[in-house]
Amino acid sequence: MPKQYTLCGRRIPRLGTRRIPLLLTILGLFALITLLSSTISTGFPSTAKTTQNLRTAAGRHFTVTTANHPWLNKLNPFKPPAHPPRLRKSDTDGESVWYADWSWLRMPFSSAVTLDENRALLPPLKERVAVYCYYDGEDESRKKKGDGVLGEAEEAARKDAESELLLAWRRAWWAQGFKPVILGPAEAMNNPLYEELQKVEGIRLELKTDLLRWLAWENMGDGVLASYLVFPMGPHDDPLLAHIRRGEFPKLTRFRDFDDGLFVGSTGDVTAVIKGVMSGQGLAEAKDVITAVEANKESPFVLDDAPKALAYYSMAQVKALYVQVVEDMTVSYSRGLKSLTHLINAHLHTTWQSTFTDGITVAKPLPHHTTHLITPAYELAQRLAHCPESPIPDSCPPNHPTCRVCDDSKPMKVTIPSSYSDASTLYTIGTVPHPYTTSTLGYLRTELSIPWIRRDSPRDAWTTSLMSSLFPDSISTTPRLIRFKEAVASDEASITEATQEKGKGKGDNRSGTKGGASRSLWLPAEQHLPTDLDWHFGFILPAPATYVDQLAPNSKGTITIPALHSQKDGPLPTEADLALEPAILSRARAIVLPNSQKTTKPDPKGKTTTNPPEPHDLPPLPSKEDILLRNAIEAWNLADTEAWRFARAYLARKSVERAEWEAQEAKYGGGMGMEKGRAGKVDSEKEKGEEKMGKGTEKGDLGSGTGNEEMKGGSEGRQVIQEAEERETRPKTGTKKGTARIWDRWLD
Repeated sequence: MPKQYTLCGRRIPRLGTRRIPLLLTILGLFALITLLSSTISTGFPSTAKTTQNLRTAAGRHFTVTTANHPWLNKLNPFKPPAHPPRLRKSDTDGESVWYADWSWLRMPFSSAVTLDENRALLPPLKERVAVYCYYDGEDESRKKKGDGVLGEAEEAARKDAESELLLAWRRAWWAQGFKPVILGPAEAMNNPLYEELQKVEGIRLELKTDLLRWLAWENMGDGVLASYLVFPMGPHDDPLLAHIRRGEFPKLTRFRDFDDGLFVGSTGDVTAVIKGVMSGQGLAEAKDVITAVEANKESPFVLDDAPKALAYYSMAQVKALYVQVVEDMTVSYSRGLKSLTHLINAHLHTTWQSTFTDGITVAKPLPHHTTHLITPAYELAQRLAHCPESPIPDSCPPNHPTCRVCDDSKPMKVTIPSSYSDASTLYTIGTVPHPYTTSTLGYLRTELSIPWIRRDSPRDAWTTSLMSSLFPDSISTTPRLIRFKEAVASDEASITEATQEKGKGKGDNRSGTKGGASRSLWLPAEQHLPTDLDWHFGFILPAPATYVDQLAPNSKGTITIPALHSQKDGPLPTEADLALEPAILSRARAIVLPNSQKTTKPDPKGKTTTNPPEPHDLPPLPSKEDILLRNAIEAWNLADTEAWRFARAYLARKSVERAEWEAQEAKYGGGMGMEKGRAGKVDSEKEKGEEKMGKGTEKGDLGSGTGNEEMKGGSEGRQVIQEAEERETRPKTGTKKGTARIWDRWLD
C-alpha cells in the first residue's frame, strides 16, 4: 500500500496523470512570461532617466534576427506555389532552356531558382564592349590599278578579299569577348557635325577622310576605334584586353607604334578632338587627325606603350616582315589581301597554341567504356594541335617576332586524363553525357530497370570522377558540381564563395578556376559538334591532323599518338567492347533526345539538309517506358543531370547570342565581313576541315532536336522510383526481413 503524505493534519491528494500536463503547461507559461518581462525591462532605460530618454526608448523597434539561407524557402511546406521567371524568346534554343541570374553559383541546382527542373540557371550575359573599325568600300584609292581603274571582275575579287579580311577581324575580336562593329560613311553622315565638316574650307582630302572615321565613332559612343588590320593576338586574360572589356575609358588613349591604328576613349573626348581639329589651324598641311591635334601645345591623347596582346599588320610591317604577301599583292591586290588573311589566321592559331604550353586535355571520366563517346572531342583536339596552313610557315606575328614556330613533327601535346585539371596552361575539351548515356555505356547494356538503378547504379558517377583530382572522396557532389559550373562559365573576374570546405583535395587552387570559360569547351555528348567553333576560338580550324610518318625519309622526330586513356585510369577496353559502344551510344541518344531523329542534320559546311536520314540508319523510337526510365535516372543522378543541362544550355546560349548579333549586323555595310553576306565563297580551308570532320562525327551521331518529351522533368522519375520502392518494401509471403534489407540498400 503506498505511503500517504499529510500537511498540517490534512491529507495531500495524489497527483493524477491527467494533472501532470496541466502543471507542466502552467510552469512553461510562467517561465516564458518571466523571460519576456526581463528582456523588455533590460531593453528600456531606467525610470531615473529623463523624459526625453523615455520618449526615445519608447520609439525603439526591437527586431528578431532570423537565419537567412536560400534553402529555407524550399523547406517551407506552407509556401504557396509561384510562377517561374519569365521566359524570353532568346532564352531557348530547341530543347535547351535557361534563365540568367547572379545566383547561378549560390544554388547548386537550377530548379531552386527557375522553379523548372528542365531550365538551367546560367550566369548573366555580360554586355560586350564595342570595337569599331571604319571601312569605305567605295573609296576611290582602292579602285585604282596603276594609272588605270580595276575592271569589273577585279573589283568583285577585291571586295570579296576585303570581306574575308573583315570577317577574320570580326571573328578574332568576338572570340576575345568583344562586339566588333564595322562602320561606314552612313554612320559618319548621321553625325550632326558632318554638316559642319562640309563647310570647312581648305582642308586636305586625307584629313577629311580620317575625320569621317572619328565622326562615325563619335556617332556610336564610347568604345574602341581600331583599324581592321589590328587583331587581338594574345591570351584572353591579358591585362589590356581585360581592362577594355570592363568598358572603363577615363582618358583618350593611343598606343606607341600603332599610329592611327588604335584609339580608346569616351564620347566626350572624341567630340572634343573633332571640334578641335575643325577649328584649328594648318588644315591644309595635316594628313590625319593625330598630326592636326598634336600641332597644338597640349595633346588630348595619353600615349601608352605598345600593347603586347595586339598585332597591327600595317603596310609598313607587312613590307618589312612578310615579303611573300608583298609579292602576291604586286601580282594582284585581291590575291595579296587573301594571302594576308590566311597569314593572320595562321598567326592567331599559333598564338592560341603558345598560350597553352602544357597542351590540350580531352577529359574522359569513367574511361572504360566511353571511348566512342569522346571521339569527336579527341578529333577536335587533334585539329587544334595541328599546324595551320600559312603562306609563310616560319613567320611570327608583329607583336611576337621571336615566337615558337609551329612544327607538325612536334605537335601540340594532347592527353586524355580521367579527371579535370584547372591549370591555366591547359586547354580542356570535355564531353558531357546525359546520365542515361553514362549508365548504358558504363555497363554496356541497353535494357535498364528501376531495381537496377536503385541497387547497382552509383549516383552522380560522372561528376564524381571528373572532379576526383580536386576533391577527396569524402566531399559530396554539391561542391563538385559548383566547381564544374565554374569551369564551364566563369570569367576572369569570378571568384566562388562556395565550396570553402577545410578538407580540400590536392590541386585545389582557387585562382586556377577563374577564367574557366576561356580555357575550356564542354560539348553535350548527344549532339553534333557546333558549326560555329571558328567563332569560339577566333580562327578557322585546320583540316584533321595528318601526322608525319616517322618511317618516311623527310620525317622529323618521333610522333606518338596518345592512347585513348592511360592504364592507370582503369582497364583498357577490349575490341569486343569497342564494337558495342556505337550502337549503345546511338540508342542512348535516341532516348535522351527523342525528337532528334525528326530534325534536319547540319552538313559539314554549316548548312542544313532538308532530307531526313534513312530509316534503316536510325535506332527505333523510344517507348513510353524508355522515357520513364530516363526520367528515373535523372532523378537518381541529380548532379550529373544538372551538369548536362548546364553545359548544354551554356553552349546553346553562345550560339544564340552570336546568331542574333550577326542577324542585326547583316543589315549594315552591304553584308561586308559576314559569312552569309559575302560573295558566296567559303574559305577552302574551312570547307576541307569541316567536310572531313563531318564524316568523322556522322557515325552514330544524331544531333539535337526540338521536342517536348524532355520537359516532363525529373518529377516523373522520382515518382517511378517511389512506386518501385513501395512495391519492393512490401513484405513478401514467408519473408520477414525483406523490408529492412531493401531500405538498407536504399540508404547505402
